Amino acid sequence: MAVSNAHPPGAPLRLPALSCPFPSEVNPHVELVDRETVEWAVASELLDGPETVERYRNARYGWLGARTYPYAAYHRLRLVTDWCVWLFAFDDVFCETDRHAAEIARAMPRFVTVLDDIQPGRSSLHVDDVFARALLDIKSRIIRYGDADQLDRWCVVTKDYLAAQVWEAANRQDGVVPTLGDYILMRRRTGAMLTVFTLIDVASGLRLTPDEWRHPDLRAITQSANDVVVWDNDLISYAKERGAGNSVNNLVTVLARHRGYSCQRAMDEIGGMRDQAVAEMVELGASLARLRSKAVDAYVRGLEYWISGSVDYSLTSSRYTVAWQREGLLAG
Repeated sequence: MAVSNAHPPGAPLRLPALSCPFPSEVNPHVELVDRETVEWAVASELLDGPETVERYRNARYGWLGARTYPYAAYHRLRLVTDWCVWLFAFDDVFCETDRHAAEIARAMPRFVTVLDDIQPGRSSLHVDDVFARALLDIKSRIIRYGDADQLDRWCVVTKDYLAAQVWEAANRQDGVVPTLGDYILMRRRTGAMLTVFTLIDVASGLRLTPDEWRHPDLRAITQSANDVVVWDNDLISYAKERGAGNSVNNLVTVLARHRGYSCQRAMDEIGGMRDQAVAEMVELGASLARLRSKAVDAYVRGLEYWISGSVDYSLTSSRYTVAWQREGLLAG
């Protein structure tokens, strides 16, 4: 069931300026990883047919990994980029379709089994689902480059991400636009950002201690960064989503429905919300610097690279720009 976007047909929308005070860099392994991550997805059978493969090549997902983890060594960059591609492929197959919530819920045990019970090795031969098999491959590489705490953090937030897809599918299936409070709470999980943030210290090689991971300021800056990236994504992906079933799961639609905003006013409001979250990141980053921890400093920089890198990537990726051109939307 499509949801009205309260915007005159054919009238262009303007993206608010996505301000970013953080540095922007590109990993020197970008071209190699960009090619190899698609090859991995093909070999893992995550991509259905030559048209999908070509679409993924054109999207150049390696550049997302290279911009968001510019500091990572080659093999660690492959790990985090392949994980991002797994998430995009999962999103395309499970989340941007007409699959019912019950169907997605029934698929969950195969993924939870991989995350909780199956260790890499002979047991992988008994994993029939292609997404579960590729998930096990990602898990094996986290074990190789990280430790038990880092693996556990990733497994916990990945299970939260998967469970949240059932909530999102239920909204899509019933045409329900969630309340603002519910949406903000659940978007922090449906966006999968915690699953990539938990890999920052794996990618950098500077491990956060359990106490550092639980530090209230580190938790707060993680939440602010999460909000910025997913709200930016709602803005940037709106052209692709509006008029489709998943438009109910977009902050633009939520504000338009529950506050009576036009879509342009909703987009401008989101621009202000994300700028406030960026300001909070700057303040919290200064506070965390006083801990004088190399691992904390590297993690904060990793969050900052996710802000700049996701914006830089999304504004140039065919995954989003094709829809802007088709729908006549304008970037601010």
